Amino acid sequence: MTFRMPAEWAPHDWTWIGFPTNPAEWPGAFDGARQQIAAFANALHCGGKGEQVRLVVAHEEDAKAARAMVDASVRIVVANLGDVWLRDTAPIAVLNGTGGRALVDFGFNGWGGKYQMPGDEDIGARLAATTGLPTSTQNWVFEGGAIDTDGTGLFVTTEQCLLNPNRNPDLDRGKIETLLAGSLGLSDMLWLGDGLRNDHTDGHVDNLARFVAPGVLALPVATTPDDPNAAIYADARARAQAYGLEVVDVPSPGLVLVDGEPIPASYMNFYIGNAAVIVPIYGQPNDQAALDAFRAFFPGREIVGLRSDAILSGGGSFHCCSQQMPSL
Repeated sequence: MTFRMPAEWAPHDWTWIGFPTNPAEWPGAFDGARQQIAAFANALHCGGKGEQVRLVVAHEEDAKAARAMVDASVRIVVANLGDVWLRDTAPIAVLNGTGGRALVDFGFNGWGGKYQMPGDEDIGARLAATTGLPTSTQNWVFEGGAIDTDGTGLFVTTEQCLLNPNRNPDLDRGKIETLLAGSLGLSDMLWLGDGLRNDHTDGHVDNLARFVAPGVLALPVATTPDDPNAAIYADARARAQAYGLEVVDVPSPGLVLVDGEPIPASYMNFYIGNAAVIVPIYGQPNDQAALDAFRAFFPGREIVGLRSDAILSGGGSFHCCSQQMPSL
């Protein structure tokens, strides 16, 4: 059978999470970023009710710091980690439905050559080697945050990212779909337009649109006139509805500024664990309404809102720093 990437709500054996190692990436927020990622790891493990968490650190000194911040049952993996954004650098697991599981390790070029830390290019291969699973190494650039799937072969992405010439200038829409069909089991693709403003990933879809059930796509809704992404949300909604998907609403956090500039704050960078859904919050008026929306989407899971503003100052949130290992 064809291997296919399952939906995130399918059961996990474990989740990899990256632990911050470079203070320069979080000026004035390094300790806060570590604390918020440790809180994420603990919430996902959920006192043993959730899933195994493998917290990936760069070296033994970071391992010591991490161990002091997380539950004793969280595993620490020393793997010469560069950046924490394992959604984009770790291997992606696929299943074939008959007991087969494999990994796909894509090329990585620092989000189009913007940012690259030592270790980023081969962390995927190093993590794959720890699993003993067969691994397919791809010779094109792709980041896990660029897509989301409902597990049926339907994927969603943005044109801004996957068609950006700073990734794969020789690949057009059709070639990318063919490659994803062969590597992750894509059968259909919804192409949205742009991602959030000031997103250094060039508009990763995991900050904009996420599946919450087969054929059901959650999208943000602007609730204030100064929301910098209102037009982007409206365009995404129009495309999703024209495609025939059911669209459900999550209120946007609205305008969030750092040093006078809008940052890509989003509730959509949530992570679906076995026992809990971890939702980034920002101390904004819509935080509670967003959590209520997720309770309706995932009634069988605990909904945990955790501050992620310190993590976001380095460029991402909970979904960005994690990668799941689905169960057989």
